[in-house]
Amino acid sequence: MLAGPYAGYQLSLMGADVVKVEVPGAGDLARQLGASSELNERRVGASFLAQNAGKRSLTLNLKSPEGCRVLSTLVRDADVLLENFRPGVMERLGFGWETLRDLNPGLVYCAVSGFGSDGPLSDRPAYDQIIQGLSGMMDATGTEETGALRAGFPIADVLGGLAAAFAVGSALVRRERTGRAPGWTSRCWRPPSRPWDGGLQLPLRGVEPSRIGNENATAAPSGTFTTAEGTLNIAANKQEQFETLCQLLRASELVTDPRFATREDRKAHRVALRDELEERLASRSARDWEVVLSEAGVPRPASSASARPSNWTTSDTGAWSAPCRSPAGTTANSVSWAAACTSTEPPWGPIDRHPSSGNTPTRSSGKRATNRARSTRSERRVWCERS
Repeated sequence: MLAGPYAGYQLSLMGADVVKVEVPGAGDLARQLGASSELNERRVGASFLAQNAGKRSLTLNLKSPEGCRVLSTLVRDADVLLENFRPGVMERLGFGWETLRDLNPGLVYCAVSGFGSDGPLSDRPAYDQIIQGLSGMMDATGTEETGALRAGFPIADVLGGLAAAFAVGSALVRRERTGRAPGWTSRCWRPPSRPWDGGLQLPLRGVEPSRIGNENATAAPSGTFTTAEGTLNIAANKQEQFETLCQLLRASELVTDPRFATREDRKAHRVALRDELEERLASRSARDWEVVLSEAGVPRPASSASARPSNWTTSDTGAWSAPCRSPAGTTANSVSWAAACTSTEPPWGPIDRHPSSGNTPTRSSGKRATNRARSTRSERRVWCERS
């Protein structure tokens, strides 16, 4: 339900003019989803806002001749049609791939569904929760005490949407090079099953992935650590990062301790290492430790840090630290010794009001990707999204 709209949102950030097609009267179900009942009542729930900034909105009754006529007009002038129906719905509405190709031979068609257009599971509905379980992500999340846990945000929808947006971009490049526009299908369950290496442990080493909570199976110390006040995320994955961390904690003897000499040693004795580190961390709060760790770093040039929020800081290992929430809900600090990362605020803006029951488009006042005049077909892209 969110993967298709999220793909359209990513395309809008890259410059696409996205026209979102919704059901008359009710609109996208995501308009009613979110923690705020007031926003849900206004049909601008948080789930909708997160996927749809910068799009134009149009309600169409695709079971009526007039609605089909309007969609046909949009398709003729579009570069991409992106839909998030279950397989077979577009065909029943009279807009199967053959029909779409007749309307616009250069159209790139991307169908996003839970399990693809064929195969034994193709006719099953799928939400993020289902995909997380089927991909094995939930089985590897949590602890032995908690059992399987889902991720705290819809990661399957996000990864599925990103895969679909990438496929669309690739198809457009292929069309420019060959003159042919392939249809495309994106299965939401496949992307979440690919990025993590835990699923390869069984076929490669004969080891079942285990649930180790906030620990990192590939390195130590890497996890959430208790301080005098609040918790601290530490990911000293590289040898030099571990040595620097020990120096800052005034625990240089840990570097030469045979239990922690190498990465594999530290992984084998991660519990003992955690105890040693938390004994030192207990002398200060998470906020104080953030200052100590940050002051050990060399500031980056403004040009390399300009895209990062002002409350993020650097260390001499090229890492970043930022505020986070502790399990108790109080503000703590998270220190990462892994890799530099960038973060920018999304171009949020007011989203269009609840769509009317007619076939009149309403433009969002969120950030538009482009306003330049379009004179050629390659510059006149109108992206149809259906969810």
